[in-house]
Amino acid sequence: MAEGVGPRLYSCFNCRNNVALHDDIISKAFQGRNGRAFLFSHTMNIVVGAKEDRQLMTGLHTVADIYCCDCHEVLGWKYERAYEETQKYKEGKFILEKSKIVRENW
Repeated sequence: MAEGVGPRLYSCFNCRNNVALHDDIISKAFQGRNGRAFLFSHTMNIVVGAKEDRQLMTGLHTVADIYCCDCHEVLGWKYERAYEETQKYKEGKFILEKSKIVRENW
């Protein structure tokens, strides 16, 4: 018998609001502010904050912090612009910090 019903999800660790689908993970090999992070192609139920230039490990990027739409916890950031050609693939993608999300429906 199949236990899991529906898609595997990630939720906000604080309020359990669904924020991303497991199938939208591009990479698990990213670094966030507080440790490991995942790069996602899409997220849901989030609010995108103000854009700012930030010097990250891979160079200068324009990013916007992303927040849970229910409890307003900062979950990661959205890449708005990459200044180096090799980093352009990140534009429009989302970082969710592993410490800020929990697995649901696994």
